[in-house]
Amino acid sequence: MNSIPSVIDLVVNNDLCIGCGLCTYKCPNNALGMEWNDYGFFVPVQIGACNNAGACLSVCPFNPEPEKEVQTEDELSDIFLSDAISSHPKIGKYNGIYVGYSNEFRLTSSSGGIATFVLTNLLERGIIQHIFSVKESDIHGTHYEYAISNSKQELIAGSKTKYYPVTLSSVFDKIDELEGKVAIVGVACFIKAIRLAQHSNPSLKKKITFLVGIICGGVKSRFFTEYLSSSAGVTKDLYYKPEFRIKDTSSTAGDYSFGCFSKKDNQKKTVKMKSVGDMWGTGLFKANACDYCDDVTTELADISLGDAWLSPFMQDGKGTNVIVTRSTLAEKVIIDGINAGKIQLEKLSLDRFLDSQKGSFNHRHTGLPYRIKQANKNGLVVPPKRIDRCGSSTLDFRIVQYYRMKVRIISLDMWKDNADSTIFNDKMKRILSTLKRFTTIYHYKRALFSKDVLNKIACRLRS
Repeated sequence: MNSIPSVIDLVVNNDLCIGCGLCTYKCPNNALGMEWNDYGFFVPVQIGACNNAGACLSVCPFNPEPEKEVQTEDELSDIFLSDAISSHPKIGKYNGIYVGYSNEFRLTSSSGGIATFVLTNLLERGIIQHIFSVKESDIHGTHYEYAISNSKQELIAGSKTKYYPVTLSSVFDKIDELEGKVAIVGVACFIKAIRLAQHSNPSLKKKITFLVGIICGGVKSRFFTEYLSSSAGVTKDLYYKPEFRIKDTSSTAGDYSFGCFSKKDNQKKTVKMKSVGDMWGTGLFKANACDYCDDVTTELADISLGDAWLSPFMQDGKGTNVIVTRSTLAEKVIIDGINAGKIQLEKLSLDRFLDSQKGSFNHRHTGLPYRIKQANKNGLVVPPKRIDRCGSSTLDFRIVQYYRMKVRIISLDMWKDNADSTIFNDKMKRILSTLKRFTTIYHYKRALFSKDVLNKIACRLRS
């Protein structure tokens, strides 16, 4: 029997694939491989005969027909993080919430260096022997890929955030041959795929002992990197060694640059990210699947790490992490690190943590019901989502969502047809201006409403 693999039929053809690649590992017939699509994302393609058993779909984080016991992150966290002492509908199960940085790894990392500290600690204690993380690639046209680190030196060489599409298929085909335990670094959808694979394959539960979750603002197409290189003065065919978070330690945390080298003169070119405008809130070059993700804080990881977009930490250009420990082991590593003086952390209140990611919560939770409604109108199948906790949105916010979705699609089409940042900026100017105008109106009305509510509360307290 040779039919279309379920993951292609129900996920890829619905434009909900995120490129994690776990389907290629799970397929018993080796019928799937990962390739670049026309829009700069990795997707599975059929390379062999398929018996349509549906194994590929069972590990897909955007499976529209999941088994009830693993339907959402809530069910999966009950399976894998049952020992956590606290829970919150926005961030899932957790033990502790912190903010701070690593003394040793802060300056060589994109943020506070906590990921490198935790993984190095696990290596040195013999809890893990291998780490799957994103590193430079030697493959032509693929600047970064998942690779295996077996030492502190190899790990440090691959530190820093890469806003570039990668797939776990490059390492998972080796996992069964590795001796010892494995830790994996990934964004929320990749972590979910790993948990689904562990659920269906108990041997992976033993093999993969620790997951580091990176709090993500959305997976970008490789067009994003091409656009930034073009903005820095290097065409898409001539750039190499892209670097996404070049810190300015004398400035603020958000004042970082993109850099790359040019094959023309082997010189490094840089551009301040502030100069290219809002790359995250607009939806430029983003995967469609990200608009149907409600896991803002990588709820299924052992530890979740993000940037501390909070005062006073934002004022420190050296970088600061927010940290959520979810497993007992993660909490122990953090507490031991504090006691040993290796990491400078302080407890962070739940409200402050939520505030550090408020933009993402606003988009992914408050805006989700509208996006699901639009998807259903267009005949697209969306995975089960926890929209009961998303809240209601106003008309002006729904208009913002509409234009963000338009910007996402148009930006990908536009760059595919003409990969030049000057031309792109000119052609995108009108719709980005419209989006900015409606976003400003929404923020203004929200601020007015907030002040009105606060005034009413104050009046009641005085009466």
